[in-house]
Amino acid sequence: MAKTLVLAEKPSVAKDLAHIIGATDKHKTYYEGKDYVVTWAYGHLLTLKMPEDLNPEWRQWALEPLPMLPKHIGTKPLPKTRGQLKAIGQLAKRSDIKAGIIATDSGRAGELLARWILQWVKFNKPLKRLWISSQTVKSVKDGFKHLAPAQKYDQLYESELARTKADWLVGLNVTRALTTKYKDNLNAGRVQTPTLNLINQAQQKRESFIPQTYYTVSLQIQNETGVMLTKHPMAFKTHDQAEACIDQLATQPGRVTSVTVKENSQSAPLPFDLTDIQLMASNKYHFSAKKTLSLIQSLYEIHKIVSYPRTDSKYLPQDILTTLPERLKAIAAFEPDAKKYLQQGAKVTKPAVFNDAKVTDHYALIPTEERPRLDKLSNDELKIYQLIVERFLGLFAAKYITATTTAIVTFGDQQFKFKHQIVKQAGWQRQTVDQTEAVAWQNGQQITKPKFQIKKALTAPPKLLSDGTLLAQMEKYNLGTPATRAEIIEKLLHSELAARQNNDLVVTPKGKQLLKLVNPSLVSPELTASWEKQLEAIAKGRQKSNAFIKAIEQDTKRLVQEIKQSDAQYKDYAITTKICPKCGSPLRERNTKTGKFYVCTNTECDYRRRKDPKVSNHRCPQCHRKMEILEGKNGPYFRCKYDGTTEKMTSKKQRSQKMNKHETRKLMQKVNQADDPGESPLALALKAAMKEK
Repeated sequence: MAKTLVLAEKPSVAKDLAHIIGATDKHKTYYEGKDYVVTWAYGHLLTLKMPEDLNPEWRQWALEPLPMLPKHIGTKPLPKTRGQLKAIGQLAKRSDIKAGIIATDSGRAGELLARWILQWVKFNKPLKRLWISSQTVKSVKDGFKHLAPAQKYDQLYESELARTKADWLVGLNVTRALTTKYKDNLNAGRVQTPTLNLINQAQQKRESFIPQTYYTVSLQIQNETGVMLTKHPMAFKTHDQAEACIDQLATQPGRVTSVTVKENSQSAPLPFDLTDIQLMASNKYHFSAKKTLSLIQSLYEIHKIVSYPRTDSKYLPQDILTTLPERLKAIAAFEPDAKKYLQQGAKVTKPAVFNDAKVTDHYALIPTEERPRLDKLSNDELKIYQLIVERFLGLFAAKYITATTTAIVTFGDQQFKFKHQIVKQAGWQRQTVDQTEAVAWQNGQQITKPKFQIKKALTAPPKLLSDGTLLAQMEKYNLGTPATRAEIIEKLLHSELAARQNNDLVVTPKGKQLLKLVNPSLVSPELTASWEKQLEAIAKGRQKSNAFIKAIEQDTKRLVQEIKQSDAQYKDYAITTKICPKCGSPLRERNTKTGKFYVCTNTECDYRRRKDPKVSNHRCPQCHRKMEILEGKNGPYFRCKYDGTTEKMTSKKQRSQKMNKHETRKLMQKVNQADDPGESPLALALKAAMKEK
């Protein structure tokens, strides 16, 4: 019987797909049913070959052979997943497999990883594409009913392949050129370098900022405060100047010269795209871009309660309109307003959201028809889901309507502006502001016994960029895609070119030097933005990928040549005054996931040691904080740096023999049963032992 091979991106997705399409017979590397065989990747199973795989001359990092411009790069398997790649190859060659379905993530990266795998295993049978925007049972079944020929997504694949090759050519060549010339690990790339520069520009504005003191004059009438209208907000540099102004105003009569009332209505914002929700989560919860993406991916893939996360669209296609009542029903128990909108017929108050022309690969981020199981969500997942649901409900909510009364009070040639706003209809805003009593302004009204106030103020410094505001800047300059931006930020942090200070991003001394050493055209976002536009054109069939790669090769030649000819100087701030005990070379400080290390600068020496002791998960018995691991004469031991408590480290065998908390609690429950006729000597001994602890 003919069967179809389905390739999913991960084991968890394959398991869900297999269950839905009836492939219930589980094997080590696949699921099988009457009509389908479902297998999986682990994300990418292949990667582009590295320079040392292509040319013996490129094995050694040196400046002279650059640039590296291979005619054909090709792919190679990733070592850790060779077994699964081999298993897919064996399935592809089965005589009963007559066709294939690509069921990886419905995006550029998912398309590329599937095509690479199928090319590697030489799959030459008819191929179709499953393209879905949510992983609910209904969505998957509809997707399998409307499979598209894989050729429909050839241009998407070509675009992502061109992007990957461009990153290889620019990133590896420029990084090698900088690293070998300045003898330090200096990572550069077509997207990450201009992104680093965006962080640096905000930081330079902050560092060059000089705070200034100034004074403001305001007018108090009943419970409202009017601000002085002046062309120069910092007109009063001293308290005396402000006081002189008040003395002059007090000698003149005041009157109301203008009263206007303006009503303003505001529609709810469009649903989220990925960048928009990452910005919101950064501002509201201080989540990193990567964390927010991970949480939404979990809501999409595991809980199946939101649509595809990596979207750059805030619009919905027309065919989604019929699914809105089901989506409202799904969230009705979670959000009371959903019931109200259902009773009103699920009427959309923002019809402009339905625009097929503005929907890209995927539509906006909205809830699915799957009912959420709140007890299964973590606190952070719940926060993100709440944001998505609230923005979705805005599609059915009334407008937010306010009425603002503006009054101008004039004293001589000086004017004071009073504004008072009332909420006439809360609409989608839901929470109303406190309604304070307004002044009953009358045009021409005389102001007697004015009460002027002087306040001291300090100019605020420009803000540094957070993950959210950096994402907004990257979107503005077309740097990367919604799917890759979070990872680009993490790469900058990992390579020690940028660092986090609380919720802000800053450039390290190493990063600042890199921006001076690297080519000016690579620092500016204009060149990268031009490349991104060309990649979009390839995805839409308006440009050939070969022409784009040839242009990238020319840019790479120029960039490498500029670095070779540069006379810029570099100082490695990571080199310390400490000396390597093995060879006598200076030690360099390196940050890793497990802490800071001292590493020998001599490339032929392998000496390294921790700068600070490793922090364990073992808790101090006195203060209950995590203890450090130190090396002693008798081997490693625990020490608390807060109170000096030390503990001997037990072996793995001893730790496995020791009862954990769960085992202890279970045993004590057995011992303490109320209906026991009497306590055995064992029970009494156990109780005594526990009391001593």
